Amino acid sequence: MTNTVIPTYGRLDIAFTEGKGAWLTDINGNQYLDALSGIAVCNLGHCHPAVSDAIAEQASTLMHTSNVYNIPLQQQLADKLMQISGMNQAFFCNSGAEANETAIKVARKYGHDKGIDKPVIIVMDGSFHGRTMATLTATGNPKVHDGFSPLVPGFVRVPYNDMDALKMAVGHWPEAVAIMLEPVQGEGGVRIPDADYLADVRTLCTQRKLLMMLDEVQTGIGRTSEWFAYQHADDVLPDVLMLAKGLGNGMPIGACLISGAAMDVLQPGNHGSTFGGNPLACRAALAVLDTIEQQSVLLHVQQLNEQVTSGFKQQLANIDGVTDIRSFGCMFGIELAIPCAELVQKALDKGILINVTADKVIRLLPPLILTTDEATKMVDLISELVIGFLANNLAKSEV
Repeated sequence: MTNTVIPTYGRLDIAFTEGKGAWLTDINGNQYLDALSGIAVCNLGHCHPAVSDAIAEQASTLMHTSNVYNIPLQQQLADKLMQISGMNQAFFCNSGAEANETAIKVARKYGHDKGIDKPVIIVMDGSFHGRTMATLTATGNPKVHDGFSPLVPGFVRVPYNDMDALKMAVGHWPEAVAIMLEPVQGEGGVRIPDADYLADVRTLCTQRKLLMMLDEVQTGIGRTSEWFAYQHADDVLPDVLMLAKGLGNGMPIGACLISGAAMDVLQPGNHGSTFGGNPLACRAALAVLDTIEQQSVLLHVQQLNEQVTSGFKQQLANIDGVTDIRSFGCMFGIELAIPCAELVQKALDKGILINVTADKVIRLLPPLILTTDEATKMVDLISELVIGFLANNLAKSEV
């Protein structure tokens, strides 16, 4: 049979037909614990009734109108996001890449408004911001760039979590207008910066009149036990905040929020989106935010972090070949001494969905509503797989 879908994904040989909570069911009726949440998308689990009901009701009422007209649900969602974030205004789009593209346009327009002809955005090694031409250029992974040169000019890359390097870059590039980074690098291997890093970046941006642009596509909407990861730091509010993934719990929606120096940069005609912020997507996002608030999900994430982190450290901390165990809310990274991509299939065979990123890091992004029993099951299954994998492969490397 001819594959009529462009093969841009290295797909696993499995297809799912149903999802409920933290579980997926394949076409043969087998169940799998989803420890990825569709890569940090289904924060409330699959088919959460509050979200599904909201989508069904809105789909039977009004799904789409043009942004030429007022959209009351869009205004309601913007108001709610401003309330929980401290930001001032929102632009709605359809994905994280689009949210980041919006941020890049804000930064460039900000620079041009200041008389800078060729504005520069400082970005980070190991980052991931998307697959469009501008966002893949901003991404700090050469594999993403391969085959797509010439890349978009106007980006300068520095090491992540290195304030000295960042200050040096700002000093070297008078055309710099913004610093764009992730509070935690997810695709880069669940890399968590020093506790004062974001506050120091905020201070630097304020001093040098740069926009602080935080990509919280993966870390936002409760993933870290706060609404947004920057809220773990004192006195940090970005100028631009990019969101997607968990905002819609599976319904495609992205948002670029602005405050401070980014206000009033974009004017009518500077940017737009056909589908961005339509009634259906906004209704879903409102249901997500209301559910997280009403069901004390953020507190539950704190408890899950303590349980899962403790469980992995008890079972894996002293295992030869486990080099680090990292966690931030419901983001977990187990770094091994050797490449471990084959664990994805091995985990699937055991009935659990995981991801390996940065070659050697098992990344887990379970639903925020994971029960304590499901969390225990996840820890036990992953620990068993890691111990067996390392015992077998380290022994081979010593022969």
